[in-house]
Amino acid sequence: MQDNMKTRRKPTIRISHSDHARLSALASAVAARNPQASDELLAELERARIVSDRSISAGAVQMGSTVMFKPDTGDAKTVTLVFPGDADISEGKVSILTPIGTALIGLSAGQSIMWTARDGRRHELSVLAVNRPAREVDAADQSAPAP
Repeated sequence: MQDNMKTRRKPTIRISHSDHARLSALASAVAARNPQASDELLAELERARIVSDRSISAGAVQMGSTVMFKPDTGDAKTVTLVFPGDADISEGKVSILTPIGTALIGLSAGQSIMWTARDGRRHELSVLAVNRPAREVDAADQSAPAP
């Protein structure tokens, strides 16, 4: 009998063109010192549907998004997805280079994904809500024509 956790397909993810470019550069930059994190991030980027910055859904997890998710290990958690230099777990800021950060990128509310923790254990998380990064909202508001 096959293990359902191993055969389950990953959900479709969408990543903005600018996030894709920045994350590809980050993965390349850390490849020598953290090959596992680099490889995992690159794998997610390769399977992502890349969309224009203007057409990325507000409900898709992107860099700077605040995400509420429910892990299979307990209660719902809320984190903000950030670049490594901004990570601070005490403030709920999770690096994209962590296994859970890499798992979250591109997901939308209602989607679930299997991910592997650093200890090798497989887990599942379900995204409950996504709040768009403030910088994206501000940029979108500024580009809108004046009434």
